[in-house]
Amino acid sequence: MRSKKLIIIPAYNESECIVDTIKNIQKKASDYDYIIVNDCSKDDTLKKCIDEGFNYINLPINLGIGGAVQTGYRYAADNGYEIAVQIDGDGQHDPAFLHDMENVLLERNADMVIGSRFIENKGFQSSFARRLGISYFTKLIKLMTGNSISDPTSGFRMVGRSLIELFSQDYPGDYPEPESVVEVLLDKKKVVEIPVVMKERQGGVSSIQPRKSVYYMIKVSLAIVFARLRKLRNKKR
Repeated sequence: MRSKKLIIIPAYNESECIVDTIKNIQKKASDYDYIIVNDCSKDDTLKKCIDEGFNYINLPINLGIGGAVQTGYRYAADNGYEIAVQIDGDGQHDPAFLHDMENVLLERNADMVIGSRFIENKGFQSSFARRLGISYFTKLIKLMTGNSISDPTSGFRMVGRSLIELFSQDYPGDYPEPESVVEVLLDKKKVVEIPVVMKERQGGVSSIQPRKSVYYMIKVSLAIVFARLRKLRNKKR
């Protein structure tokens, strides 16, 4: 019997991209189910989901990216999915790579597979400022966990059942990608990266604006350090 596999698509104001995102999934990864988590969008995202007959959950209040993704993991946990993967609603992530990610997840007995744009440096590489931030988090994660993650902010990530259950109960709220991968690594779970090609955002606006960058760096850095300190304290008990 084939594994039940779910694509989680957090969506906030993605009306420009959501139709093409789902059509691309249906074309390239038709063996995956999907669920759009509409995070109280202010544009026509919900209307397009309804008009197109897409599978969606409509959140009555805005929970932010972490809350939207966790909602998807709760849906996956409650409905018996064995594999879940996050794809952004803005068209950056190519579902053609899902089967490569799935093969690595199963063949290498990994707990998480991250699609990294920086292994082969193909496709859209993000802005210079964001690459600096990503490099900083790569170094911080290496310092805190001993593991090197080339693309710690990548939202293109696949997990198995154990992390579906974990994330359905406990998932960071703001800017969750670096923080969640640190928690996974500190729990001695196996994380593998594979090369992928990402596109530029196909429409809409990123949730991480320049004026929020300082808050983002400080908040995530503190969360990573505190996660490490908690782990050390628990070892001493």
